[in-house]
Amino acid sequence: MWNKPHLLNAIADLLMLVAAAALLAAAAVWLVRVPSLPVRHVVFADALPHTKRGEVEQVLPAALKGNFFSINLETVRGALEKLPWVRKVDIRRLWPDRLEISVEEHKPVARWGEGRGELVNSYGEVFAASLPESEASAMPLLYGPQGTASEVLKEFGELVGTFKTVGEVPVQLTLSPRLAWALKLQNGMLVDIGREQPKSPVGVRLARFIEVYPEMVAKRAVRPAVVDLRYPNGFAMRVAGEGKGK
Repeated sequence: MWNKPHLLNAIADLLMLVAAAALLAAAAVWLVRVPSLPVRHVVFADALPHTKRGEVEQVLPAALKGNFFSINLETVRGALEKLPWVRKVDIRRLWPDRLEISVEEHKPVARWGEGRGELVNSYGEVFAASLPESEASAMPLLYGPQGTASEVLKEFGELVGTFKTVGEVPVQLTLSPRLAWALKLQNGMLVDIGREQPKSPVGVRLARFIEVYPEMVAKRAVRPAVVDLRYPNGFAMRVAGEGKGK
């Protein structure tokens, strides 16, 4: 072997690589364990309108274990994302002793259900958080089976546009377990839209109602309390205290 220089060179190169790897590993272990590189500053990049400072201070210290290199960012992220108003968290290290945290809060657009303190955000996601009564009461109220919040929110947005053409404002939308729609307007009128029907789609029935609304509904001395759109060729109206009539 000693008379084979190329083999000796290869062995020497291999030993150098092993030594370098061991040195890097030792350095990594030292950086992880050294107590002289603590995280001294945690900076939030965005204002937090709804998340209280006390809530952050309650969950953050327990998650900030380790030094600048060893701290588990996923643990920090998970702790913050458990807070009621926090939707998404991004974290990055800033040398030598700082964490910068970007928080996306939920943007509530509607209430969900009743009496459960749940809201729907702009993505159609349900979350549990509290709002002042004045703010909550100004939001529309949506109901639906579990997992349908995104669908209900989308349908509500379309109905807002539909009824805007006749000067009416939807304030409540319900999707029943049988997938039937019921809409309440700001004037108190309940519009029973019903289920999607192959021969009489919801869109067709709504368009027919909106077309005649100015003459048949808006000009009535007494507005109907309930309008039933479930009929394939027409609709029924009922004034409070009266029977039904087409």
